[in-house]
Amino acid sequence: MRYLDEYRDPVLARRLLAELRALATRPWRLMEVCGGQTHTIVRQGIDEMLPAGIRMVHGPGCPVCVTPLSTVDRAVAIAERPDVIFTSYGDMLRVPGSGGSLLEVRARGGDVRAVYSPLDAVRIAVAEPDRQVVFFAVGFETTAPANAAAVRHAALAGLRNFSVLVSHALVPPALTTILDAPDTGIDAVLAAGHVCAVMGWTEYEPIAARYRLPIVVTGFEPLDLLEGITMAVRQLEEGRAEVENQYRRAVRRTGNTAAQAAVREVFTVGPRTWRGIGAIPDSGLVLTEAYARFDAERRFGVTHLAAAEHPACIAGDVLRGTRLPTECPEYGRGCTPRHPLGAPMVSSEGTCAAFHAAGRTAPSTVEERR
Repeated sequence: MRYLDEYRDPVLARRLLAELRALATRPWRLMEVCGGQTHTIVRQGIDEMLPAGIRMVHGPGCPVCVTPLSTVDRAVAIAERPDVIFTSYGDMLRVPGSGGSLLEVRARGGDVRAVYSPLDAVRIAVAEPDRQVVFFAVGFETTAPANAAAVRHAALAGLRNFSVLVSHALVPPALTTILDAPDTGIDAVLAAGHVCAVMGWTEYEPIAARYRLPIVVTGFEPLDLLEGITMAVRQLEEGRAEVENQYRRAVRRTGNTAAQAAVREVFTVGPRTWRGIGAIPDSGLVLTEAYARFDAERRFGVTHLAAAEHPACIAGDVLRGTRLPTECPEYGRGCTPRHPLGAPMVSSEGTCAAFHAAGRTAPSTVEERR
């Protein structure tokens, strides 16, 4: 398949690995902050093919996974109302809250529907004027333009039965929080190509300068990742700390300015709690006052709900990159994709789900020898 097979060429992969082995003279720890990248790295065994001493650290790159438990509980509380049609992407339906998941609400008779786009939820609201329709607006900067467009469309249509439960997270503030932690020890970062396709990489330039940290905007295919890793290691070996763009076919430095304008119209920056990391100032998006009437938390009075994580789940450590999924006593036993304890085992971008799908049952030989 054109524009896909080219980025999975095993001959080119071996060349990049050989180049990487020639470059690396000391151990380095690189963090990818995108769940899609994590799944490619684990599924393709890239982390096990890297030269000894080059370690990939899996960061909080899954928006479903970093959605706090209290927000899931708020979603469940809203979805249980008989006057509500609750809509969400499929992954969110199975994320466990402290009292069950959205999928369990549907099993009990709640009207919970998986949709492919927030505009699908708007269309449902138009077709069902006598019921409240809520869309669970989860995601990083990548999905914010579409969610902003849905809210704006609902406003222009004068809909009074549509609202959004907002759980938008911004990557750069979380990255700086992780880098400030004493136990992280990250030497370089692979930035998520889809986030940067929207936002560009100007926000990463002061981070690279402040932490003397190479940051490489990277795509999602095996050759993208191998080239991104090689670019980051080359910077480290040369003593440079810059933002470079591996994903040139999709990303510009300034990003998509039209999408950014749409987000700024509907959302403003606000505080955000990240599962496993905690509250981070200015790390999320909230509705502006002009669109506050579409805030589902206010509309249904669920802002007071709070929750504690399952005591056996180490999702926080996994999301911070300080522990591997296989280091969890419940991994593959009490926590599986069919019966997850935490979101990283549920989401298609979750690190625990990636390890489980790849059949990782113990720390890899690469990790053991490091």
